[in-house]
Amino acid sequence: MRIVLAEDSVLLREGLIRLLEGSGMRVVAAVAEAEGLLRAAEEHRPDLVLTDVRMPPTHTDEGLRAALVLRRRRPALAVLVLSQYVEERYAAQLLSSATGGVGYLLKDRVADVAEFVDALRRVAAGGTALDPEVVAQLLLRGHSDPLDRLTPREYEVLQLMAEGRSNAGIGQALVLSEGAVGKHIGNIFAKLDLPPAEGDHRRVLAVLQFLKIRSLP
Repeated sequence: MRIVLAEDSVLLREGLIRLLEGSGMRVVAAVAEAEGLLRAAEEHRPDLVLTDVRMPPTHTDEGLRAALVLRRRRPALAVLVLSQYVEERYAAQLLSSATGGVGYLLKDRVADVAEFVDALRRVAAGGTALDPEVVAQLLLRGHSDPLDRLTPREYEVLQLMAEGRSNAGIGQALVLSEGAVGKHIGNIFAKLDLPPAEGDHRRVLAVLQFLKIRSLP
């Protein structure tokens, strides 16, 4: 996997380079500001962009805005955003532009190397990886159709899907068999009017529908 990394903290940037390359990935460019990210992504055509939200010169949302520009130029480009805090507005912007291959994690998650690397690979493959804290805050918003059709258990399953968990991981969290998890997911697909599709496409669509509705003001 070829990655362009954008992070203005020298220590974190160098640490991420070592972590990624030690996990068998290739960092083709590492930059410290959003303009550099745009140039590097155009030059190297990476499989995935890993970027901080807040970058120079204003340290507000330059990294996120650069990621959104890149997604408009290359909709298939995988993007995983790192943030120091849960910032719902930024998460909503990213999700509203996405059709899969998107992630939003808190920087603290990098400490769990195996989980972080798994999230990167999942996003690069077209899936999603949303920080549990982001999902929890989006859940505080009011319900909107068609999610009102879901039972409480189906809603829990969809929430864990949004975090990027596998069927086995969902079963472990909810103390359910994988067969039971599969039935719940099938019901979710039906209630969200998602027709059969190859691979994990319906799973990604269900998660994005869930997160976009939760992100509405």
